[in-house]
Amino acid sequence: MDKIIEKKRFNKKTILTIAGVVLFVALVAYGYNLSLSKVYKADADKVTVSKVIYGDFEDVVLLNASVVPLTSVIVSSPEGGTVAEIFTENGASVEKGTPLLRIANPNALSSYTSSETSITEQINQLRKLRLDLEQNQRVMSQDMMEIENSLRTATRKYKIDSTLYSKKVITQQEFNISSQDYEYYEGRKKILKEAVKQENQSRVMQLQQIDFSITRMNESLETIRQNIENMTIKAPVAGRLSSYDPVIGKSYGANEMLGKIDVLQGYKLQAGVDEYYVNRVKEGQSANCEFNGKTYQLTVKKVIPEVTAGQFQVELTFEKDAPEGLRRGLSMQVKLTLSDNSKSLLLAQGQFFQSTGGSWAFVVKEGKATKRTIKIGRKNYLYYEVLEGLQKGEEVITSSYDQFNQYDIIEIDK
Repeated sequence: MDKIIEKKRFNKKTILTIAGVVLFVALVAYGYNLSLSKVYKADADKVTVSKVIYGDFEDVVLLNASVVPLTSVIVSSPEGGTVAEIFTENGASVEKGTPLLRIANPNALSSYTSSETSITEQINQLRKLRLDLEQNQRVMSQDMMEIENSLRTATRKYKIDSTLYSKKVITQQEFNISSQDYEYYEGRKKILKEAVKQENQSRVMQLQQIDFSITRMNESLETIRQNIENMTIKAPVAGRLSSYDPVIGKSYGANEMLGKIDVLQGYKLQAGVDEYYVNRVKEGQSANCEFNGKTYQLTVKKVIPEVTAGQFQVELTFEKDAPEGLRRGLSMQVKLTLSDNSKSLLLAQGQFFQSTGGSWAFVVKEGKATKRTIKIGRKNYLYYEVLEGLQKGEEVITSSYDQFNQYDIIEIDK
């Protein structure tokens, strides 16, 4: 008789499979745990560690400023064209009205000449019309004189004939002729007098219009002649010519800058400021600089908030006379004060800020650095102001995090 063999619940193959699955899960779990705590080993001489201190936060920013003239005037041509002649060189001292260069523009010159001829003809026509009006006035004046003379003669004859007719010396027909002549000339005088009055009123208005038109046309002529003369560019003010590099044949557009004239009446400083401070730098703030061993006080005169290449521009003027020996283009370091000093936790500046934006940092303890959330406030040329997350005496890696930015723990090998 056959014997029933019971099948084992866990055979060797099954046990091995289960063991393999458990080992795989363990390895995955271990790997995941490692991924949560990435460790990077760094040499101590390749990282910078700074200690958090407590002290006065000097709210200033250092600027690299350039010396520029207090006033510069742009030289440009009202009319575009090509450079035909050059009379002065860059860096030359010029007086107001000194010829700098001549611009050639045949099309513009032809247009100006044509306009000048046309306006001159119109002015001549208006002047002729004025003469005609004056001539007409003289003719009417002569007519009035003749009428008045004839009326006086007719009046005298009418009075004489009236007396003679009353005495029956002359006939009715002779008296009627005298009477008609008197009435005729008297009527003509009234009509001519009214015509002269209307003519005078009209003539006055026409003469005013003619004078106004001639004046405007003469102004236009003067403008045209000035434009022709302006093709020779002259110095608008006295000073030193700069940014001036014309070449014979080079073309310029209308009102394009040809150069600048620095008015030699003092200097100011111009500096680029990091965009980080764009909301903190304001006109009227104080600053200082050193030159030849002396400290000079400055004031922010103008802030140009437009950010270019990560910077905006400011202009600073000396509170008193500028130092002797300043020259355009000299570089000077300026310390700009943003607010009064205050007590605060301080952390030395470093490249870690570029990686974290000041939102976290690696804090060192017993040779091991771990990530910690922090809050950075203001900064100056030496320190960041620590608002949260750090205590006095703690150490922080302040050098660049580029190599270990993705790690959670940094082990520093000494």
